[in-house]
Amino acid sequence: MPKAPPPELSPLSVEVYKRLEALLAQNKSPSNLNDILRLLAKWRANIVTNTLQKKSGQKVLSGPFKDMIYSAAASEGSTSARLLGAYEAALHPIIEKITKRGYKQIIDVGCAEGYYAVGLAMRMPAARVIARDLNPDARTKCAQLASANGVSAQIEIGGEMGHGDFDICTRAKTLVICDIEGAEAQLLDPALAQGLASADILVEVHDCFNAGLSAQIAQRFEPTHKVRLIERSLSDVPLPDWMDALSDFDRLIGLWEWRIGPTPWLWMTRKGKASDKE
Repeated sequence: MPKAPPPELSPLSVEVYKRLEALLAQNKSPSNLNDILRLLAKWRANIVTNTLQKKSGQKVLSGPFKDMIYSAAASEGSTSARLLGAYEAALHPIIEKITKRGYKQIIDVGCAEGYYAVGLAMRMPAARVIARDLNPDARTKCAQLASANGVSAQIEIGGEMGHGDFDICTRAKTLVICDIEGAEAQLLDPALAQGLASADILVEVHDCFNAGLSAQIAQRFEPTHKVRLIERSLSDVPLPDWMDALSDFDRLIGLWEWRIGPTPWLWMTRKGKASDKE
């Protein structure tokens, strides 16, 4: 009998093969092998994400944003970890505290596709959410995610956030969330953005790009804020039962957040105000 033709490759797989061939043509080194491993792991992560969406749908399964419709692909990092409710597990206790602190406005700088902007809008219907991102595609995805979850009227989406824009923090009880891939080194400067002194701040600090940056930013805000460093941690959320049939590798890939190095968070609450009981 003639052999069946091989299955047709998806456009994603074709693109991965092209990139793999380019990497294999480079000089052989541990760094080259690491790039190959990361490429293949991202390919497998997309397979796991597609399976997760088919079997479990497009709602977040657990965590602080459980039941959020997550219909947009992540602008950066893992979609599956977000859908599982495992994304940035170290922040989950902080998010629960945030939802109880009565913020009137939330400024999400580097909102990407809106995971936090939309999730917090759902959990805090009395808060105005100001979502900012330089990437037009991210802003479009954020608007789509807000619409899918019925919070469009609550979220104002825009582009660049400058130092002077933080003056609005003085007008209402404000939370600032910041995740801007290292640009926090320039933006989060209380000498230039004086309004930040009036806000609580949750910032992902990209020490992987700028060693010691978390200590530098903590020092800037120490006079006005109580500063807590939050390191990365793995999630212990329960996986869907159908994932029991997957390999250990695929189960780990589902939880993988694609980080290349340390990205601790700083949770900075204003001194002299109501603060966390820790």
